[in-house]
Amino acid sequence: MTVMSYLGAIGAAQREAMEADERVVIIGEDVEANVYGTTGAGKSRKDKGDFLEMFGANRIRNTPISEEVIVGAAIGAAMTGLRPIVDLSYSSFLYMAMDQFVNQAAKNRYMFGGQASIPVVFRSAMFYGLNTGAHHSDRPYPMFMNVPGLKIIVPSNPYDAKGLLRSAVDSDDPVLTFEACMLWGSKGEVPEEEYKIPFGQANVARTGDDVTVVAISSAVPEALAAAETLAGEGVSVEVIDPRTLVPFDTEAVIRSVQRTGRLVIADPAHRTCSAAAEISAIVAEEAFESLRAPIVRVTTPDTQIPFSPALEKQLYPNRTKIEDAVRRITGLMANTLNSELTSPAPRM
Repeated sequence: MTVMSYLGAIGAAQREAMEADERVVIIGEDVEANVYGTTGAGKSRKDKGDFLEMFGANRIRNTPISEEVIVGAAIGAAMTGLRPIVDLSYSSFLYMAMDQFVNQAAKNRYMFGGQASIPVVFRSAMFYGLNTGAHHSDRPYPMFMNVPGLKIIVPSNPYDAKGLLRSAVDSDDPVLTFEACMLWGSKGEVPEEEYKIPFGQANVARTGDDVTVVAISSAVPEALAAAETLAGEGVSVEVIDPRTLVPFDTEAVIRSVQRTGRLVIADPAHRTCSAAAEISAIVAEEAFESLRAPIVRVTTPDTQIPFSPALEKQLYPNRTKIEDAVRRITGLMANTLNSELTSPAPRM
């Protein structure tokens, strides 16, 4: 094992994939210059331009600043034998290529009767929480969950970032990977040898018996911190990281809820039609008889993201909000309130 940053793990996965298969290419805005540090050697920003030196200009290609052109070119390249990794930078930029994603990438295998596959990976970073304003702070993965034919991954740590990206490159279907850039600097142990994480396998990040917390992307470390605090209060919290939203590991969540009887979902996306909403519906349909309390969603309000740091930081799921949700459905708050109401009044 070696300690590696989230960003370094992405770079390492891309390097391994390119070394293993000459059909793998990387295209995107400024990938030759290694702007964000994912087309270097995967260790530090000093590796600037390393991929270009290792693999050449035919496999590391800068593109015009036109997302529709980038995505369309990648789909065509994939259909003719290449396996592109596309760096689209900000996730909010995906909107400019919606027709390419929805009507081409997602549908072409079906429309061509299975004669064509679309082995392309679209990487994008969610820059929320960093005061980048409403045009650059979206978390659009729920929107793409509604498009049949797309696979969606949301790694929350370096180990998953590398293993899931390696599996994504091997997929014959289009894969969208959404990276919370606030996690880019986080570090963790990663195997030095090559490994891959299958899609549709959730990770039980912490075991527990009283409450299940399904946390997505940057909400995972917040949920783990909340679980640690709640353990000191006598509440055992199980934290599940789905890792992939499409396909989704329904069985892992259902098994956990059947044991704990309570469910909290922490999702950084907006509340309406979110991944949290879909997970809530799945559990309500398949494990309703196991629930001992209402399902609680901890999400971002349905509002535009302000530029103000003081305002923005209040919007997203954090450990305090998750702790409060768990206390609410385990009755801790009610018990505390009842204790205060029945205790003798203080003498004046």
